[in-house]
Amino acid sequence: MKIKNTLIIIAMSIIGLTSCKSDSCNQNPFLSDYGTYLEAPAFDKIKNEHYMPAFIEGMKQHKAEIEAICNNTETPDFNNTVWAYDKSGELLGKVSGVFFNMMECMNSDEMQQIAEEVMPLITAHGDDIAMNPVLFEKIKYVYDHRAEMNLDDQQNRVVEKYYNDFIRSGAGLNEEEQAKLREINERLSILSLQFGNNLLKENSNYKLVIDNEKDLAGMPQSSIDAAAEQAKKDGLEGKWVFTLSKPSLIPFLTYADNSMLRSEMYNAYYNRGDNNNEYDNKAVIKEMLALRLQKAQLFGFDNYANYVLDVNMAKDDKTVDKFLGDIFYSANELAKKERREMQNLFCHDEDVHAEPIEIQRSDWWYFSEKLRKAKYDFDENYIRPYLSLDNVRNGMFMAANKLYGVTFEKRNDIPVYFEGVETYEVKDFDGSILGLLYLDFYPRESKSSGAWCTSFREGGYDINNVWHPALIQLVMNFTPASGDTPALLNWDETETMWHEFGHSLHAFFSKGRYSRTCGNVPHDYVELPSQIMENWAGEPEVIRMYAKHYKTGEVMPDSLIEKLENSALFNQGFNTTELIAASILDMKFHELTDIDVINNLDVDEFERQQMSNIGLIQQIQPRYRSTNFGHIFSGGYSAGYYAYTWAEVLDKDAFNYFKESGDLFNQKLAKSFRINCLQECGNDEGMVQYKKFRGQEPSIEPYLKARGLK
Repeated sequence: MKIKNTLIIIAMSIIGLTSCKSDSCNQNPFLSDYGTYLEAPAFDKIKNEHYMPAFIEGMKQHKAEIEAICNNTETPDFNNTVWAYDKSGELLGKVSGVFFNMMECMNSDEMQQIAEEVMPLITAHGDDIAMNPVLFEKIKYVYDHRAEMNLDDQQNRVVEKYYNDFIRSGAGLNEEEQAKLREINERLSILSLQFGNNLLKENSNYKLVIDNEKDLAGMPQSSIDAAAEQAKKDGLEGKWVFTLSKPSLIPFLTYADNSMLRSEMYNAYYNRGDNNNEYDNKAVIKEMLALRLQKAQLFGFDNYANYVLDVNMAKDDKTVDKFLGDIFYSANELAKKERREMQNLFCHDEDVHAEPIEIQRSDWWYFSEKLRKAKYDFDENYIRPYLSLDNVRNGMFMAANKLYGVTFEKRNDIPVYFEGVETYEVKDFDGSILGLLYLDFYPRESKSSGAWCTSFREGGYDINNVWHPALIQLVMNFTPASGDTPALLNWDETETMWHEFGHSLHAFFSKGRYSRTCGNVPHDYVELPSQIMENWAGEPEVIRMYAKHYKTGEVMPDSLIEKLENSALFNQGFNTTELIAASILDMKFHELTDIDVINNLDVDEFERQQMSNIGLIQQIQPRYRSTNFGHIFSGGYSAGYYAYTWAEVLDKDAFNYFKESGDLFNQKLAKSFRINCLQECGNDEGMVQYKKFRGQEPSIEPYLKARGLK
């Protein structure tokens, strides 16, 4: 068989060139099989000293694999070129999948030092491959002759995607332009790392220490207890410590009666990276924007946004700007209405001529919570006893089982990187193994803020056609247990867990032979699998499945579910406005077209001006200010933060399809959604795959209704 022989020749060439003969192969867990179940990372053996040697060996092996493709004298075809390239870099991917995920949740000065050393090397390595003229000529040959090679649809798609990747990575540029691109890429990799490290330092360096119990007035007991435990950890027993992690910050802004302390906490959070200290991010932003624009111009784009959007569903900045602008106007008007309601409720009743109170930015959470209680007789603390972390986790497992038949079995024999991380074996409806799920729930100083889903290894086939199940990690920053009380989540944390879990289902279900297209979707599609799961979390039928009192086991009463449901649209003006404002700020930064303008940019003034231009009300800031907007400056969402809203239109339309069927767990629809939108989502363009499920273009109406905008 010609195909098998060709692959064997390439594989043997790689083995001959890259076999490691030193003792380090036996000592470094990355350089041999882990020897664990499903080859899960051997966290009990991995040490910081192992990373750099593994990176070096991984790049060496990857380079040898590329050289084997380039040195193959046979006529380039799909198997000896595209397939071999698609399966190259296994060791480099293995160590990268661990190291960069540990950077986000187990960071340290030593890890940062390793990252600073390795990032330029990895960037240069990637550029060496992307701009390898021999490799590109072989890829181009297959691309140019693909119609003559009897390729199936998926092979054609892989060829086209890789060819476009090479073009977008500089393969078609001249030598001078390529040299410039290399400099840009290397510098951007360092700046992105610097931005994230600065933000981590700003997060961990601030703590509000309270020693007067009167300053805790209004706070729920669970938050007070958590602050006391934090103080004890910090050697301040008898006091209370609040941090900028969301489980500490949001309750303080929402319930603390002391307005001066609320203001201090608010400003500490929103001014991260903007304190004119060693961790200030303004200069980093300017340099990144200038470099991104230069990169876009090398490829003939007028701005960086259009370079990014060219491969997304939205396609260009004008489409995104109109999409965001239309939503913002309605959301901002709703936010004004919410502001008036708060002002009217809290003006002085005894003086009918009194002016409405002036609500400050740091007051919004506090007054909106009081307004919610007044309008709906609803206090989030009513529902928390029913939302223990265990119940919420088990609920999402039950929902996935009812939708797709998948099961989750806890494993206690899988090595973990931090005590308390949970692992589950995930099996499909037929008993086949989909992979392992790691759950990391609670804040710590070494962990970035927020929540995310990532992988230690994506599911996929290796060069020998052996399938390797996915190893998926969910990282959150939830309210931890306190004393004898288990971790009790608020509603936002509940939705967040289901959201990230949706990403994991996407990863577990993705099935394809080629790494380039298996589960690979446009950036503005990627939040559809996650956000759709939030819809199930809040349905009364589903709530009754998992929301049970942590002491009595009593199901959440219908009266409480009804209040939760009735208040679902509450504060949506604020929520939508801050989200869209941040998305617009992202776009405005990346629509800049003049390097001189960027070099002379006052980052804070630019932000103020853009928010003034759209008429953002004074009491609301964008969800992230420029200097702490990690999504766009260190998290891969540059000119892409709009994607959350773009995908929300899809997820609300898709979930409405289930609701209209009369069965939230409609098996026919669940099977279609799994196949077309998760399992085979990379087989065609995003909208094509969505329409295979939905049968039509998505309607924006369900989104507008869910956001209270219609």
